Amino acid sequence: MARASTNVIPLRRNAQQARAVTASLPSPTGGWNARDALGEMEATDAVTLTNLFPSTTSVNLRFGFQQFATGAPAQVQSLFTYSGSTSNKLIAVANGGFYDITAGGAFPAASVSGLTNSKWQYVNLTTAGGSFIICCNGADNVYTFDGTNWVDRGATITGVTSSTLINVNLHKNRVWFCQTGTLKAWYLPTQSITGAAQALDLSAFAPHGGYLMAMATWTMDAGYGVDDMAVFITSEGDILVYRGTDPTSATTWALVGVWWVGRPIGRRCYVKYKGDLIVITQDGLLPMSSALQSSRLNPRVALTDKIQFKVSESVSNYSTNFGWDLLPFPKENMLFLNVPINATNLQEQYVMNTITSQWCNFTNWPAACWALHNDDPYFGGPTYVGKAWSTNADAGNAIPYSALQAFNYFGERGRTKRFSMFRPTFKLTGSPVVQGNMAVDFDQTAPSSQLAMVSGSGSVWDTGTWDSGMWGGYNFSRAWQGSSGVGYCAAPNLAGTAQGLELQWISTDVIMEPGAYL
Repeated sequence: MARASTNVIPLRRNAQQARAVTASLPSPTGGWNARDALGEMEATDAVTLTNLFPSTTSVNLRFGFQQFATGAPAQVQSLFTYSGSTSNKLIAVANGGFYDITAGGAFPAASVSGLTNSKWQYVNLTTAGGSFIICCNGADNVYTFDGTNWVDRGATITGVTSSTLINVNLHKNRVWFCQTGTLKAWYLPTQSITGAAQALDLSAFAPHGGYLMAMATWTMDAGYGVDDMAVFITSEGDILVYRGTDPTSATTWALVGVWWVGRPIGRRCYVKYKGDLIVITQDGLLPMSSALQSSRLNPRVALTDKIQFKVSESVSNYSTNFGWDLLPFPKENMLFLNVPINATNLQEQYVMNTITSQWCNFTNWPAACWALHNDDPYFGGPTYVGKAWSTNADAGNAIPYSALQAFNYFGERGRTKRFSMFRPTFKLTGSPVVQGNMAVDFDQTAPSSQLAMVSGSGSVWDTGTWDSGMWGGYNFSRAWQGSSGVGYCAAPNLAGTAQGLELQWISTDVIMEPGAYL
């Protein structure tokens, strides 16, 4: 059900014009709204918000990416970050090979080649023998990496066929695996990357059947202290939660409960986030702590509630495509949901501000997978690995952006108005070309008129007058723009491309002439 707007922008009389009135709108820091009716959105929401991020105080043009490692033999479908005691490394998987691309530049020779596919899952762990990556893909044997050498573990993991293990997790000092096409989870001895694997058969506890999609660890405060729960996610949306350390002992291992949520999307369907576990499902991005309290009864618990229509549409159209992924980007207070429109070079990201939980979408980042390396986001592209949020362009190309703010009746729903002028306020570092207008009565046509940009100059530090000079080379543009539209409601509508500059949208002022009640 749509919410009634509570943020009404009142009209204000302009003393110079008897009939003209003015109103001021903050920029749409409320983010992208793909849930509510066009006529019922909050004033700070946006109908569309592409490549513009809703920060806490303004709406900002996103940063771009550079090609960090080039010359990949095929689409990069997996990225590993190795975290050792003395070094961190970035590993790309493409064309059935492992590549150490830590140094960037041209792709080196493959450390391992001839693998069946490049869709691998991995974890980092440290044992008495050192720090390792352990990874699997459900088609090749399990491999480990110690920072220097890759080792095929097909002969040293016994009790199960290593090549049937497709998902891996580290829980309570044990390595756990999910087996392809079954409801069996397998675990190794504690603090070990090899040895005899033992099975935990969950088929009797998953009421909707299917197979194990993934296993995760959920850190939960159950009222008597923080504990790590083992979470098993099935292909049909059953969530099985266990507490304990030793699955062979009934005294130290117990089923906490079984819940049913929407079907998970992709093998990389979860991420740890702020002490919670976030899962990509048909019902959106579900935080485990809320989802298990309401199961499927309350869709508003999803982090994606405000853009749920778009998420549902994307799940319906693209759920079988490879590339669904989640990446927290703490340095910029962001959470990326990767949406693979196709399996090669067309993807987009739904991006949440982790402070305000508001959304936008990013385009033109052809990401099939993501990883955070040294706190910076990297993605696997069609023939390269990109480093995101690292420049003011997309691999040397301009960044396109657009925004249509929520339509506003300015306090009088039944009265026509002539919208004669508007004035967006921008904080920027250059002179961008911006198209814009006031869209009237739910018209979502892209703007075509170029805005006049009148910028004041910034002041060099220690030379400008305190409390009056501007710092850091930023300029402000506050130019009035002509508009010609008659209707009941209107919305600021902006679009453009930018390269080599920063752009922040602060607010918009509007001049209008109220007409008759019709």
